[in-house]
This record gives sequence, structure tokens and C-alpha cells, in this order.
Amino acid sequence: MVRISRVMLKEAGNAIDKTLSEILVCPLSKQPLRFCEKTKSLVSDTIGVSFPIKDGIPCLVPKDGKILDEDADASKAS
Repeated sequence: MVRISRVMLKEAGNAIDKTLSEILVCPLSKQPLRFCEKTKSLVSDTIGVSFPIKDGIPCLVPKDGKILDEDADASKAS
């Protein structure tokens, strides 16, 4: 039973519920966030900041955000 729970928790940490992602906004810009499959994080395209998701819980504390590289933004726009 414990083994199954660990597997379920691990899988839950890999994605975020679609409904929740539609409700969440950037704590700095108050604009919608986009889920990034590559980094498994929530991205604010408005200000170029990525917020991690740890164990299925979005970490939207401003100090947890990471500024995205401009090169990565340019390649995404192409």
C-alpha cells in the first residue's frame, strides 16, 4: 500500500490539474501562467519568470521564481 501511495505522489508531482492551472496567476504581474512540459513549472510569459512545482504544489512565492533566459524566450517565439 505504501508503495502505491509513493507512486501516485510521484506522478502527481509531474503535472498540475488543468482547472487549477486556469485559476492560478503570477504573483507579481497577476497575469495567467502557462505550464511548461519541459521544465515542469509554471511560466509567466509577461515577465519571463518560471515558478517550480514541488510534489504537485505550485511554489508561487516571488523569491522561488527563476528569471528565464532571453535565448530560451526567443526560441519559443520562433
